[in-house]
Amino acid sequence: MADHPTPIAPRLVADDPMAAPDLPVSARVRARIQRARRRFNANDNISEFLEPGELDALLDEVAGKMQGVLESMVIDTATDHNTQETARRVAKMYLTEVFRGRYVAQPPVTEFPNAEYLNELMIVGPITVRSACSHHLCPIMGRLWIGLMPNEHSNLIGLSKYARLAEWVMSRPQIQEEAIVQVAELLMSKVTPDGLAVVMEADHFCMHWRGVKDSGAKMINSVMRGSFLKDAALRREFLSLINMKA
Repeated sequence: MADHPTPIAPRLVADDPMAAPDLPVSARVRARIQRARRRFNANDNISEFLEPGELDALLDEVAGKMQGVLESMVIDTATDHNTQETARRVAKMYLTEVFRGRYVAQPPVTEFPNAEYLNELMIVGPITVRSACSHHLCPIMGRLWIGLMPNEHSNLIGLSKYARLAEWVMSRPQIQEEAIVQVAELLMSKVTPDGLAVVMEADHFCMHWRGVKDSGAKMINSVMRGSFLKDAALRREFLSLINMKA
């Protein structure tokens, strides 16, 4: 009896995303992330999985799908001059502005050695932060304060870099509880201080604009690391100095 070759199962696109270039760019990027066994939640950065030119292609894809959303909402984008370019405007806003922190690499940060062995409390803020809640994509607008206790081995970064790093993290669909932890972990890795404190106060338009429609409510939360967690006096000093009512 003649031997019959064992049939070879076709490879899945998820195993080789470049084998199907006709796939939407979002499917190819998603396949790369899945092959790397990485997460791609709303507030994750996926820039390392984007190849040159793919962000523009992704913008085109999102614009097309946003056009479908408008059509399903029975909005006449053909003759309504106000909405004829809305789909592309919204796609561009999401990918290059509001959610830019998902699609671009971390901004460059120059680190300097702590040559003078600074070891006193440093506070940066209030830093204005803007985001959108990952539940309803409604705006989050607020302020952030950062407290640092450097040590002789800490790296010092320029004052503006705190704002740039915070903006990079916040420019993604977020919930405040997770966003402030991401900011704290990023700064701990960059500065390696003895202690770090982050406080955020924000208005959530998913509460102001819809649902209960309470325009006066704010959310305030904090993250404490190292000496700020252990030293109650240091924690009190930081909280008294940020003067959140100002």
